Amino acid sequence: MRRIMAVLAAGALAAGLGAPLLAGEKTIKGELVDVHCQMKDANNKGADHEDCALSCAKRGAAMGIMAADGVYTITGDYTQNKNAKLIEFVAKNVEATGEVAEADGKMTIDVTSLKLAN
Repeated sequence: MRRIMAVLAAGALAAGLGAPLLAGEKTIKGELVDVHCQMKDANNKGADHEDCALSCAKRGAAMGIMAADGVYTITGDYTQNKNAKLIEFVAKNVEATGEVAEADGKMTIDVTSLKLAN
């Protein structure tokens, strides 16, 4: 019986480590950035990088929110039609609410509402 319980516990642990960690609905504050450019060079942000980020966003590149604890890649509805709902927010400080998840060390947010941060 102990062996069966140990196997079941090990299986549950392995399944838990492979599944994304859901943090639930959360509000993230930070700058809306082009994920690829920002990951390549941390200085690729702000007004100096706005034209490049805007160009990438219009081509449908992955966009994210650079928050104090890292970059959250935006997923879901707001990314459709080549980021059409995100264009006006590129390189600006925003407040996004949505379902947050983490898998393989990468954080995502399925944005349900987005506005300029105060």
